[in-house]
Amino acid sequence: MAFELGQYVPGNSAIHRLDPRSKLLGLFLYGLALLVAPTGESAFLAGAVALPAVLAAGLSPSFIWKQLRPLAFFLALIFFLQLATTPGTILVYLGPVPVTREGFNLGLLALARVFFLILAAVLLTATTDPLALADGLERLLAPGQRIGLPSQELALMLTLALRFVPTLLEEAERIMRAQMARGASFRGLQVKNLLPLVIPLFVSAFRRAEDLAEAMEARAYQGGKGRTRMRELNFTATDFLFLLLAGALAAGTLFYRLKSGN
Repeated sequence: MAFELGQYVPGNSAIHRLDPRSKLLGLFLYGLALLVAPTGESAFLAGAVALPAVLAAGLSPSFIWKQLRPLAFFLALIFFLQLATTPGTILVYLGPVPVTREGFNLGLLALARVFFLILAAVLLTATTDPLALADGLERLLAPGQRIGLPSQELALMLTLALRFVPTLLEEAERIMRAQMARGASFRGLQVKNLLPLVIPLFVSAFRRAEDLAEAMEARAYQGGKGRTRMRELNFTATDFLFLLLAGALAAGTLFYRLKSGN
């Protein structure tokens, strides 16, 4: 089975059964805890809270790895940039590059923040049906309609983005194979090497967007006006407990930051 980025994995775990609104709010509080963590150790400790949730959701290590693998280079780059550019007490030399204690600590902090935030986002999309996720976002943004915030349109944009990410990845792979068969080379990061891939991909994406817009107009789509829902969202005691734990994590991390004076 091929795992796609942002793929939903059906299940009946406690994480799957949570209200999508509580998952979105929990992700916000979890991200807040990661951002206010003052050190790499505290960020890893706060971030590790997501690991039991991954296990409770029944997501296999191979699934998590295949979701995170395309981002491995980006994560390594974040760590090494902090490692190589932060002045301070030198610990060791990596060739001509001095590695400082401050750079190592900042690298761990940045790596922990980005890695665990991405892991939490993967957990959210893997355990929440895209339509339920869009409904949850729309409900959370509904109070903003009083000031003109288009909550239905924003929720629709999220749903379409999640829906078309796998499609665009498949399209990019198909275009790459077709261009390689014609003698194109994608070695290196030069812009000229990527043009045979990027230009046809953009053309295909705009064509799909135009076709989708015409199909929605033909069906008289008018956003959330007069819309009813087959499933109503309801908070349960488990949702309140989940949000309480997420809030306690954020508050505890903030207290530790204030106490440490960082």
